[in-house]
Amino acid sequence: MTDEEKEKTEPEAIPGASIDVAPDDSAESDVVEFVFNDDGEEDIKATLKKLRKDLKEAKAKEAEYLAALQRERADFINYKKDESSRSSRVKEIATEQFVEELLPVLDAYDLAFANKEAWEKVEKNWRMGVEYIHQQLLKVLAENGVVPITVNVGDMFDSNFHEPIETVTTDELSQDHTIAGIIQQGYKINDRVLRPARVRVYGMKH
Repeated sequence: MTDEEKEKTEPEAIPGASIDVAPDDSAESDVVEFVFNDDGEEDIKATLKKLRKDLKEAKAKEAEYLAALQRERADFINYKKDESSRSSRVKEIATEQFVEELLPVLDAYDLAFANKEAWEKVEKNWRMGVEYIHQQLLKVLAENGVVPITVNVGDMFDSNFHEPIETVTTDELSQDHTIAGIIQQGYKINDRVLRPARVRVYGMKH
């Protein structure tokens, strides 16, 4: 084909005019799916109805997914709480068992200190060293929630914290059901009685 024939077959360019490019049918489109009537025209009412239905279904799905997510989140939070609670309880049990093994040692200290006259005769530096170790032991126990049960002679007997070992008869009504003496120190761990204080209790003569 000659150059002259090519010029005849090609459209003549018009100055200032733009050439429309056909869209690529393979490109993805976000065009909403319309509803058409039998004549091939868009049915606006039917399209709006479809859009409302699609929106309602989408909202229902969104609510369903959100509820499922919230349930999973709540389950995970509860799981973490349960694990934390179990871990704390295991630690408490381990501490209780350890302290129970230490109770005879603490009782030995109390017995040694109870006889003040004999204890005062012990060499001073050695005695101060033993007392220091005792205080350090009580400090470590306190840091782990273990403290002695406070009980004094004259206090009212409380079965929640005291275990009666011996009854001391009295004629004084004011002394009835009060503590006459402490036989063995009791201990609590995190406000729970680990071992009640063993005591003598005043009781009225019959």
